[in-house]
Amino acid sequence: MEVAHNFWVLRRLAGCLAVASVALLAGCGVLPSGPAAPVTPAVVQPKPAPKPPRIGVALGGGAARGFAHIGVLQVLEEQGIRPDVVVGTSAGSVVGALYAAGKTPTELATMAMSLDESSITDWVFPGRSLLKGEALARFVRTHTGGKNIEAMRVPLGIVATDLQSGQPILFRRGDVGTAVRASSSVPAVFEPVRISGREYIDGGAVSPVPVRFARQMGADVVIAVDISAIPEGMPVKGPVDILLQTYNIMGHAISQFELQDADVVMRPKLEGIGSTEFSARRLSILAGREAALMVLPQLKERIAARTR
Repeated sequence: MEVAHNFWVLRRLAGCLAVASVALLAGCGVLPSGPAAPVTPAVVQPKPAPKPPRIGVALGGGAARGFAHIGVLQVLEEQGIRPDVVVGTSAGSVVGALYAAGKTPTELATMAMSLDESSITDWVFPGRSLLKGEALARFVRTHTGGKNIEAMRVPLGIVATDLQSGQPILFRRGDVGTAVRASSSVPAVFEPVRISGREYIDGGAVSPVPVRFARQMGADVVIAVDISAIPEGMPVKGPVDILLQTYNIMGHAISQFELQDADVVMRPKLEGIGSTEFSARRLSILAGREAALMVLPQLKERIAARTR
């Protein structure tokens, strides 16, 4: 009897253990099939680096006062601000083409101080103008290494005016010397330039500071350099000075509308420096530097605000 009782107890105990085992496995939700898989930590993707805005420089016209553009470019380079787009009108097209081809601001300043005016003048009077303009085109071709506009190190745009339609034209391709000559052809001073059957004159007639074209070329932040301010107190010495002063007054008035679309406007103080004052090139460069330094904090704020 005692043996039977013990057997009955063992069976009950075995049944309880079986039930407990099933309950335990059910509570785990899965039946173990092997060693536990290692836990892989979640991969955190790094944030992409901020994308800086495309910076465009719109260099305005103003004949000999264009040396001020060099001072502006010097300050930008010193601050590590390198333009992604350069657009120029008239004098601005000359400096812009040389810079876009790879000339550093330091090299431009050296070129300016050693410039022989006779190398860019070719008198043709009497005729349709005083100067032909081919000497200027030759000068630009020589110092840009004969590169076409589309082959420049920095994307370049050169603005001229269609003489027949009065519309601005942005040259993005072709011979840089011819385009600069067209952009700089102040009526009655330089001959109009014929390109593909059309005649072109100074871009300052319609776009003295080409802000809109810098935008058109993809600039997010546009730096406008306005050298068209009227040189108050500057005596007008002769017919050419009268013509250039009149042209400058018109350009100054026209440019005020386009400058409204610029992020930063630099206005070098060029009082007393006329459009034919090549002897004041050092003062013009210094004026460009001062104008750039004055608005540098504003420029850095605009660049930071457009960085994304």
